[in-house]
Amino acid sequence: MLVVALRAWSTNEYAITPGNATNVAPLVSIKGLATDAHRDRILLVDVYLQPLSELQYLLMHLESHVEFVSADQLLSPGIPNSQLVDQGYLQMSDSQMAAKVAALRALGWKVPATPSGAVITGVVNNTPASRAGLSVGDEITAVDATTVTSQCSLEAALAHVAVGTKLELTVRPGRFSATGVLTRTPAIHVAVTTAASPHPAALTGCPQAPTSGVSWLGVSPEDGVAYALPGRITLDTANIGGPSAGLAMTLTLIDALSKGSMTGGHVIATTGTIDPQGNVGDVGGVAEKTIAVENAGAHYFFVPQVEVATARSVANASLHVIGVTRLSQVLAALRRLGGAALVPLTAPR
Repeated sequence: MLVVALRAWSTNEYAITPGNATNVAPLVSIKGLATDAHRDRILLVDVYLQPLSELQYLLMHLESHVEFVSADQLLSPGIPNSQLVDQGYLQMSDSQMAAKVAALRALGWKVPATPSGAVITGVVNNTPASRAGLSVGDEITAVDATTVTSQCSLEAALAHVAVGTKLELTVRPGRFSATGVLTRTPAIHVAVTTAASPHPAALTGCPQAPTSGVSWLGVSPEDGVAYALPGRITLDTANIGGPSAGLAMTLTLIDALSKGSMTGGHVIATTGTIDPQGNVGDVGGVAEKTIAVENAGAHYFFVPQVEVATARSVANASLHVIGVTRLSQVLAALRRLGGAALVPLTAPR
């Protein structure tokens, strides 16, 4: 009876356990740009994120290399657990684009960027947005006749709207496939009636953000940006969510688009977010990822600088953990390991 009851009770806890170290090169398809037939082995590292029942929670405490996190650590207040998967897929979609831009810019390409809207990263339960059917991945491009180009412009468009006002949003709906591919369909018009913000002050960092009387939709937005990329670059990261493969994808694209072996023939693994400017950001589950890297037999593991101590605390003597904060540091370290200088196969424009 106890076991049955425990299995039936869900908890608010998740377990992070070691996942896989996957060679990124086979996941890449490039058309319209010259590529090198030689591809280095650059591994992205993932972890398994598992919601726990009461029984699983107890049993997992008997295992090694498990990190426990609560739903509150993974989701913003008011956002249901059901959005967690789509949030991860949106983060991967953003990470793929950032990796493409960072890689091309590292090779000398000018990649124009155009603000495109405010992309929804979360929808709070029982709010105007949830009642209107808005979801993670949708991009808001206008409020009534006011164009929206970013998170802050969305807030500015709502800044002087009275609570309870009926508005028409222009939205490009975003939908995720079963494996996490994001596509957007043509714009539609969505009617909403604004509510009062539950927060006494807006602390978003936007210069136009009001501090009281805020009309609220109930969404967490991020800046939408459209990039003009040369060629067609595709990354097949089916069923992998989150932003932590950004650095690995960036390095793999640079390797594919340049001459010679960027790693000097070494098998390397990386974890870390990437932004279009080449900044490397911290991630979760680094201890568990270190175990996955060791299981894959890599000898060099690039991690965000702030997480070096965590990785080294579980690494064996044969694994060299290297901390970085920028893509340029990784490229310099690979040159010291015998990697080739970056020579793009297609002349940058």
